[in-house]
Amino acid sequence: MKKLELKFTNFDGKTVTYSLDQPVEPVDPAAVNAAMDEIIAQNAFTSSGGDILSKKSARVVDRRVEEIDLGL
Repeated sequence: MKKLELKFTNFDGKTVTYSLDQPVEPVDPAAVNAAMDEIIAQNAFTSSGGDILSKKSARVVDRRVEEIDLGL
């Protein structure tokens, strides 16, 4: 399952990550950048380390799980 991870820096200088399932692909970097700016401008989220102050990064993560048959 793919996830879009938005990484921000909070007031304490720590990284805060918000994950969104099933991002629209291909990902539009300009739209992600604008959405992150809006999250900061609207003070939409907070964290235990205080308000979100700046963007750090964004990425798409693809996690694949493969079961191993142990013959049990």
